[in-house]
Amino acid sequence: MKDTTETLAVVRNLLESQKLAVLSTQDHGQPYCNLIAIAATGDLKYLLFATTRATRKYANLMADSRVAVLVDSRRNDVTDFTEAAALTALGKAWEVQGAERQQLLTVYLGKHPYLEGFVTSPTCALLRVKVEKYIVVTRFQEVREVQIPA
Repeated sequence: MKDTTETLAVVRNLLESQKLAVLSTQDHGQPYCNLIAIAATGDLKYLLFATTRATRKYANLMADSRVAVLVDSRRNDVTDFTEAAALTALGKAWEVQGAERQQLLTVYLGKHPYLEGFVTSPTCALLRVKVEKYIVVTRFQEVREVQIPA
């Protein structure tokens, strides 16, 4: 349990300290990556991001909801090889609507208040990733996994 607790502490730290992440979707079997502004729910079960419905990432998600999200603490410095941490979240994403959207919008705007005009636009979708697993890498090669219960 100690390892799980420590791993979740690294996950929480990365998700709270980093504003951007890399979203990986698929376009007919071809991986496709985008930078996204990310927020996490307090229980770490969900990651949130926004995009307009006219984007390729949105089309990819509507065709295949499986995603990988990468969040890391690198500074593009040689010390990254010993000090940087990275996490990959694996899960499925879908657009949230109605009362749930309003609830999660509060979480998202709590981290990204400067995106309010963007995320409240009628053309913008708020998406929620239900995380199935976090994979954490520290010290360049120490890998730990945490399953997130449904």
